[in-house]
Amino acid sequence: MSWARHIGVWAGTLLLLATGAWSTPAVAADGPTVTTRYGQVRGAAGESAHSYLGIPYAAPPVGSLRWRPPVPPARWSGVRDATTPGDPCMQTASGSPWGDLAGPGTPSEDCLYLNVHTPARPAPLKRPVMVWIHGGGFTVGSGAFYDGSTLAADGDVVVVTLNYRLGAFGYLAHPGLAGESAEGISGNYGLLDQQAALRWVRDNAAAFGGDPGNVTIFGESAGGGSVCQNLVSPRTAGLFDRAIAQSGCGFTLPTQESQERGGTAWAQSLGCADAACLRALPADRLLTAAQSPTARWTPNVDGAVLPRQVTDALESGRFHRVPVLQGTTADEGRLSVATTYDLAGRPLTAAGYPPAVRALYGERADAILARYPLSDYGTPAEALGAILTDSPFACPQSRTAGLAARYVRSYQYEFADRQAMDHLGLPVSFPIGAPHGSEIRYVFGGVEGTPAQNALADSMLGYWTNFAKTGVPYAAGAPRWPLFPQVQTLAPEAITPGTTFPERHKCDLWDQSAS
Repeated sequence: MSWARHIGVWAGTLLLLATGAWSTPAVAADGPTVTTRYGQVRGAAGESAHSYLGIPYAAPPVGSLRWRPPVPPARWSGVRDATTPGDPCMQTASGSPWGDLAGPGTPSEDCLYLNVHTPARPAPLKRPVMVWIHGGGFTVGSGAFYDGSTLAADGDVVVVTLNYRLGAFGYLAHPGLAGESAEGISGNYGLLDQQAALRWVRDNAAAFGGDPGNVTIFGESAGGGSVCQNLVSPRTAGLFDRAIAQSGCGFTLPTQESQERGGTAWAQSLGCADAACLRALPADRLLTAAQSPTARWTPNVDGAVLPRQVTDALESGRFHRVPVLQGTTADEGRLSVATTYDLAGRPLTAAGYPPAVRALYGERADAILARYPLSDYGTPAEALGAILTDSPFACPQSRTAGLAARYVRSYQYEFADRQAMDHLGLPVSFPIGAPHGSEIRYVFGGVEGTPAQNALADSMLGYWTNFAKTGVPYAAGAPRWPLFPQVQTLAPEAITPGTTFPERHKCDLWDQSAS
């Protein structure tokens, strides 16, 4: 498993351990009933929030619909039970020793479901809607893994979490599939699923007390990348009003052409030369083959769904002009180091540090090692963790925040609770700090820590939900959050703005490689 895949796996595992996100509220026989455009659903009543789980937002993408854009679901008669999540999308077990990111249910191709969480108390006005796009490296995860009840109740918002097709099922690009498309495109089926879910929200949010004219998309890791991809996709015009990208904006995507070359080779390994052959294969065989170490399952720049790279679109102003909040954690890369080395039984040594950097960065390694000498860090793991924080996360996200700031209100943060994951007792030889994914439970309201950590979580939930309400992040009793280039540091010790973020993360080095 690559270090990038490790990041998606462990981020969700940390949230599972921290929040117990698989739990659902007790079900009453006479649970709340809502009428959607496709039929009635009966949810589960909670003391502070109601939950409506497993609502189909598109038809099952099976049979002839495998590797095709999503189509609306069939209508149903009677009242549909909405107390159990729909099955997660096809994926393998995460490989984590503590849990599987798929969440409840059995991975299936029939997986295009979403979940709605609403405050239990009535409101005189429609509430803002926050639509969560989960992470997991585009290969694992589910919407139901994240319980939005606390966020909905404490933030007075409607929270929607969703599934989207993953891995080969969501991102296979192939000339045969492009030949079926009037636009000649293939490979972005998972992204198209997210967009179908946003159309469902536009059409049905009001029935749940949500305001379809005030929708915020937010997500972390691959979900944060998805937020920025939707931000620049012409297909999402009018579907959302704010965007929050957590640890994911700025990743460079492959072209459709390069993805189709890889997809063709992958299909040939299965004995298939065309789409019909691939659709005839059982899903389990495709899933097994999708674990090939050479396969790259990710969105692609196809000229239509994604006309250009996210950074190019932001730089030229060709994106939806909505307020954007984005940021990273202070120690993103330490999670990858932990999983690649310590938790694999081979802690990184001083002698192993230069070869590790050379394996990742090739001819640029000497220049990088000069900027990240071991003498500056407590352990080799912390040194490599700093590189894997700054290169793929901190500096790309800082760059996208700056590009967006030319056109819209742009806010950037750094989550810096260095004890955020101490309660897990991870068996590693170095401080895990504030790693990738450690901010999620602070946003969703699952923190039971020190008084300072609890106060930080309260402030962050307030910042996120008030940004969803107004386009400005603020929270009761918390410091003001200034616009970019100020970066808001979110730490239990203090919440403070500053302008040293690019220098601290050596972005001059990494911005050179991006240009």
